[in-house]
Amino acid sequence: MTNLLTSMELWQYLSIPVIAALIGWTTNWLAIRMTFYPLEFVGKPPLLGWQGIIPSKARKMAAISVDATISKIGTVREIFQQIDPKVLATHIVYSVDPRIEEYVDELMLKEYPTLWENLPASGRRLIYDRVRKSTPKLVDNLVDEIADNVEELLDIKSMVIERLAADKQLLNRIFLECGEAEFRFIVNSGLYFGFLFGLIQMVVWYFYQNWWVLPVFGLMVGWATNWIALNVIFRPLRPLKFGGFRIQGLFLQRQPEVAESFCHIVTHEILTVGNIINAILEGPEGDRARNMVRKHIKPLVDETVGLGKTITQVAIGPASFAALKNQVGEKAVELSKTSFNNPVFETDRARAVESIMVERMAALSPVEFQDLLRPCFQEDEIKLILVGATLGFAAGICQLVFVFGGTML
Repeated sequence: MTNLLTSMELWQYLSIPVIAALIGWTTNWLAIRMTFYPLEFVGKPPLLGWQGIIPSKARKMAAISVDATISKIGTVREIFQQIDPKVLATHIVYSVDPRIEEYVDELMLKEYPTLWENLPASGRRLIYDRVRKSTPKLVDNLVDEIADNVEELLDIKSMVIERLAADKQLLNRIFLECGEAEFRFIVNSGLYFGFLFGLIQMVVWYFYQNWWVLPVFGLMVGWATNWIALNVIFRPLRPLKFGGFRIQGLFLQRQPEVAESFCHIVTHEILTVGNIINAILEGPEGDRARNMVRKHIKPLVDETVGLGKTITQVAIGPASFAALKNQVGEKAVELSKTSFNNPVFETDRARAVESIMVERMAALSPVEFQDLLRPCFQEDEIKLILVGATLGFAAGICQLVFVFGGTML
């Protein structure tokens, strides 16, 4: 080979680092896309096709996320206390009170229409008033008992896992929003590192033109750019100081910012008051929780009927009177599930929980904190690296054939 390059040869050589940069950018971009998409398997299972790594292992990834974060920054009791049982009880009463007459009418007309229709208006008003006066105390007692037993009634880990496993898009959002800057760095760094590798490749190719040089360098670019980016994000774990410079993994430097992003999603979309109450009533201890509701609400019937209890029992029969108590209890369970569809109240309580969670998450050690994002790369990471390496190798062959004419093959 001559030392002097023709204009054509010069452009061929200059194309090497450019193509390497494109290989690095493309393989890193593809690695991120394949981590999160598609949400459902596309192709012919089990081998011919692909599903995003996170969605394909949604339940496992959700469990890892809970263990790495929520379990370390707030117990069930602390979260419930931040919601504030007194505020909760006040909100229930506030939600139910304007519709007391509607609820009583609905129940009585459904079960005992003749008795209710023949009751004088003054008698109905008396019952409405008794219900309205008795409700706050009954609700306070109910919420207090739930608060005292909340650790047995609510399994937050299972609740969050079920929610995220059922909503893969939300699971993706947690990782994507918390690691937005890091994912952008991974993609862009493929361009930078790929270009640097390309400069080395160009020099090697100038002195040693063998057919395997370009494909092998392409493979190395596809593999190494991803590996380097991951290490820059998570290493070093603890800050190292060199003179006036401070070096630490990029993700770890953003701990306060990531804590705010993560805790906002969790408290406003997962650990909402409505979701927590539904998880208590419908979870593994749901029967026990519903029995608590019935136990505290059934006395309302006796309180409401008052001195007319005997007359009422005669009018509708002892069995029907007991059934009325059960109907009131069931209605109370139903109202417990629907009393929190108030966005303003939900947001207010979410902020209360968010404040303590952000503070504690920002105080996690670097080792604990990295576990929020690191698992989404560790799961099937070898597959992503192999895909990147394979694409890099193929691009190297194309470069050899279409740029250099394939004369070495």
